[in-house]
Amino acid sequence: MGFCYTATISFKTYRMAKVVKRMSTGLWVLGILVVLAVVFALWLMGLYNGLVSKEGAVQNTWAQVEVQYQRRSDLVAQLLPTVEATAEFEQDTLIAVTEARSAWAAASESSDASIEDQIATSQAFDSAISRLLVTVEAYPELTATESFQSFQVELEGSENRVAVARKDYNDTTTAYNVTLRHFPTALFVGILGFEAYPLFESDEGTEDAPLIEFDIGE
Repeated sequence: MGFCYTATISFKTYRMAKVVKRMSTGLWVLGILVVLAVVFALWLMGLYNGLVSKEGAVQNTWAQVEVQYQRRSDLVAQLLPTVEATAEFEQDTLIAVTEARSAWAAASESSDASIEDQIATSQAFDSAISRLLVTVEAYPELTATESFQSFQVELEGSENRVAVARKDYNDTTTAYNVTLRHFPTALFVGILGFEAYPLFESDEGTEDAPLIEFDIGE
């Protein structure tokens, strides 16, 4: 009987030891999972904050693009009355510039317009102004006026600032978009609410600001 009692105690002790061992193993596994979860959460937080900073930089450079386009729009608005006063000036060119300027202003002021929409209207505005500058060369009486000469100087500086602002935006946006495509960042950008921004696409030969030069007084 004493042997049976001792055997029973030994068996209970053995079972308890196994339970304790399993609990210890379970706690170790749980601890590892908790550590991994904390590390992942910290990494995800760092990823989110980093993307917020990069997106903020993109939005800041875009704001500079808007400022420079607004400045150029104001310059064009000052020129239009002078051009309109020139007899027989091509009306199609004036209408194209006026409509492109209005479309750009509407897109810039609309809360529903995306950056892609604004880029499209900006590039249409670029084309209209380029056509205007080519057309005025055929009107020496216009290019000889003091108001046009002043406009020429200011527009040249404005075009350079627009080109710089667009380049800064494209550079910053490209860096941001590339980051979104990196692994494993690409797996989480959708969940975190980030998406790529559009770029200004330059036609061949238009990467630099246009050369604004007229023969005056000849």
